[in-house]
Amino acid sequence: MKIALIIENSQAAKSAVIHDALTAVATPLGHEVFHYGMYAPEDKASLTYVMNGLLTGILLNSGAADFVVTGCGTGMGSMLAANSMPGVFCGLVIDPTDAFLFGQINDGNAISMPYAKGFGWAAELNLQDVYRKLFEGERGLGYPKERAEIMAKNRGILKNLKAVTCHDMLTVLKNVDQDLLKAAVAGEKFQEYFFANATHEGIRDYIKGLVGAKVAEPA
Repeated sequence: MKIALIIENSQAAKSAVIHDALTAVATPLGHEVFHYGMYAPEDKASLTYVMNGLLTGILLNSGAADFVVTGCGTGMGSMLAANSMPGVFCGLVIDPTDAFLFGQINDGNAISMPYAKGFGWAAELNLQDVYRKLFEGERGLGYPKERAEIMAKNRGILKNLKAVTCHDMLTVLKNVDQDLLKAAVAGEKFQEYFFANATHEGIRDYIKGLVGAKVAEPA
């Protein structure tokens, strides 16, 4: 699984701690982690929680990522922004129990975490435990198990509902504020990671035109 990590500007100083915790868990499980920034508070490309949501939508809908880990001070802003995007189902996850229940009941494709509120001593251990509950086993099995069938049915209903209430991602990209969009994809490693992994031709081509990238077409 391709896991994208996105950090917003107020929490950029914790980027290495979050990235290290995620890779420590995800890599041994066979997942790939792509850190889309921010990497430090002084980065040229600064991401707000709104941009986190837009970038989450781009990465998931383009096929560049299978799962997104993001957050902000409380985790709520990034969660709301991510859930405004088509095809994104983002949960607010604070502790390992949240991670387990989100994975088993909601089986979404993104989480948002608080990296300021409650982020104190041994925070990196909580991060590792959260990621372990998310990525070490099969998700969507239901909890409690006897409600698995109705939970799966409701996930399908929600997916269909969101498809009706949201524009497709390419339409979003064409109509969103283009300066906001350019800022969201201005990260130091965005082009390197995105164009190597994106599979949706329309989204890929639109972003390519937006950033003026010269990239080889996928084989």
